[in-house]
Amino acid sequence: MSLDQNLISRMTEWRQHLHRFPECGFDLPLTADFIADRLTEFGIEVTRNIGQQGIVGVLKCGDGATSIGLRADMDALFIHEENQFEHRSRHDGQMHACGHDGHSAMLLGAACYLAEHRDFNGTVHFIFQPDEEHGRGAQAMIDDGLFERFQIDEVYGLHNMPGLAEGSFTVRPGSLMASESSFEIVIDGVGGHAAMPHRGVDPIVVGSQVILGLQTIVSRNLSAIEETAVVSATEFVTNGTVNVIPSQVVIKGDCRCFTEETLKRIEQSMERIVAGICQAAGASYSFELINTFYPTVNSPEQTQFAIQAARTVLGTEHVETDCLPLTISEDFSSMLRVKPGCYALMGNGVESVGGCALHNPEYDFNDRILGHGAQYWIQLVKDRLK
Repeated sequence: MSLDQNLISRMTEWRQHLHRFPECGFDLPLTADFIADRLTEFGIEVTRNIGQQGIVGVLKCGDGATSIGLRADMDALFIHEENQFEHRSRHDGQMHACGHDGHSAMLLGAACYLAEHRDFNGTVHFIFQPDEEHGRGAQAMIDDGLFERFQIDEVYGLHNMPGLAEGSFTVRPGSLMASESSFEIVIDGVGGHAAMPHRGVDPIVVGSQVILGLQTIVSRNLSAIEETAVVSATEFVTNGTVNVIPSQVVIKGDCRCFTEETLKRIEQSMERIVAGICQAAGASYSFELINTFYPTVNSPEQTQFAIQAARTVLGTEHVETDCLPLTISEDFSSMLRVKPGCYALMGNGVESVGGCALHNPEYDFNDRILGHGAQYWIQLVKDRLK
């Protein structure tokens, strides 16, 4: 199967239009209007404002009872773009630096093709999601009834990957990407004169012991083989000054892991360490762990469906089926907690436009892979809705 050059040209126009007018978070009026208008033009039934700015397009064909969900993210980042090409951002301080413009254009291309050809039997749901970057959009759509209002049997996502060659595809069953959780530990001691530390409880000393203790979670509390994780203290803030022992220390940080069971063990270990050290020193504390992204865990069966579609489109030699897990995070993970599915990565290129890292002010989506992405979606629909 090959796409008509006219459709590829249209996808390129859509992608560059979205790049010119990036919007962030849930505040996506121009983006949502543009995508909804295109879907309507294709003759697809459109439901808007799911999870604030989310969109679901529904395309039914034949009498098949099976349904599939294909998801693209729409939001940009608060980054000032440094590129000088004609389609650079017109919104100062906002930029599509992660390729969500390309993801949306690829899914629009697949929607256009499938609406025209209708060579499948079942229902396709085209899911366009807000606020992936802050980890809130997928859950917002779920909380607003995404999977109750629409019968979706399985759900799939796709992301471009700079450094991976054009025309290549990589995925793995099970844990593909890590969770992301932040923590905040507040330690209250008894402040005083720096010359008389014996009259107080120094939270700096207590906090320092806590930070060292946190490093034992990965090295001594988790399995080195089965429970890969990262725990990093990144901020240490006090209310003291040069000759004053502070009364309070705030420790903040970030942790990543690949299963929810490991995340629970990390949380329990953190609080145990903090409580024990503070009790021994006579200090009090509060502790909070805030989960932003769950681990992205692919269902084995749906991963095989994704692999087969990618092999059909790109060739077996260009499809990696058991890549190493990545410590980056993705809020499509929230959808995979509710429905079986698969999240995969497609090469954005290794040089020039395709090789610049994500979240970089000089990044741009590689328009040469738009056809690959759209063809993958189309093939997946044909395979799953025969």
